[in-house]
Amino acid sequence: MPHAVWSGAISFGLVTIPIRVTAATEDHSIRFHQYHLEDQGRIRTRKYCEIEEREVSTAEIGKGFEMSKDTLVAITDDDLADLPLPTAKAIEIVSFVPYESVDPIRIGQGYYLEPDGQVANKPYTLLRKALERNAKAAVAKFAWHGRERLGLLRVRENAIVLHAMRWPDEIRSPKTLTPPAVEVPEEDEIERALALMDALSSDDIPADAAVDRYTEAISDLITAKQKGKEPPHAAEEEAPTGAVVDLMAALQESVQKAKASRGDSAGDATVHPMPKKKAAAKKPAAKKTAAKKTTAKKTSSKKAPTKKPRRSA
Repeated sequence: MPHAVWSGAISFGLVTIPIRVTAATEDHSIRFHQYHLEDQGRIRTRKYCEIEEREVSTAEIGKGFEMSKDTLVAITDDDLADLPLPTAKAIEIVSFVPYESVDPIRIGQGYYLEPDGQVANKPYTLLRKALERNAKAAVAKFAWHGRERLGLLRVRENAIVLHAMRWPDEIRSPKTLTPPAVEVPEEDEIERALALMDALSSDDIPADAAVDRYTEAISDLITAKQKGKEPPHAAEEEAPTGAVVDLMAALQESVQKAKASRGDSAGDATVHPMPKKKAAAKKPAAKKTAAKKTTAKKTSSKKAPTKKPRRSA
């Protein structure tokens, strides 16, 4: 059973629901130790008092805020526990919003909220049912780890999940990252990009995509070196030529490769018709101008590449 990271209550109007909070995710990354290259001794971080010039235990360590180089304000755990803040002891629901109104970039770590004790079962189920029928997410505020946070409550498989959220001022603006004004893509290029999306579409995340190949590669590297074998190496990639890419040809080839990798025929993918603009109202006595003839771009037909075996998951 996972260890509870926090215990308190959900405040839903005048309803209080005692809960325990556990992490909803696990980290399976391979972690390394630091060691001394000369003798392979472990390198460790020790807690050292620079005044007494000795290592100190955890029981001797407290918190403090440095006002200046010579002034430190000590803060105890009791000080933090007695803060006049309702969210220090409860997850306070403040609003209900549509899911689509929340920018995913603001959503962070997820936690499962578990009813704490028999008395919490009924109000917990009540809130879960209300969230399901309302089809909205609850916005909440809570205080953990020395700061107040925004949270998002939703339902997942009969459990209420709390997602930590970023404050608005913690999200950087992407305005400085957007490219300068470029030539607007042509209709054929947009249609071919949509065809590529069709070829890569699926009802769920593909099984071969939901595999951490980096961790697998690290595991293979460790095993090979443990057995004294030559570890696998990355294939050499060709250096970019610097030539201007034919965008239309690249999209066409990408569609064919995507379809071939899925076992589909290498014919043209479905092309989405672009929405037509509404015709402008005719002006009286307007002179007719000869419509410009547009020449459709021809794309060179390429043979479908041979089907390559998928990588093992």
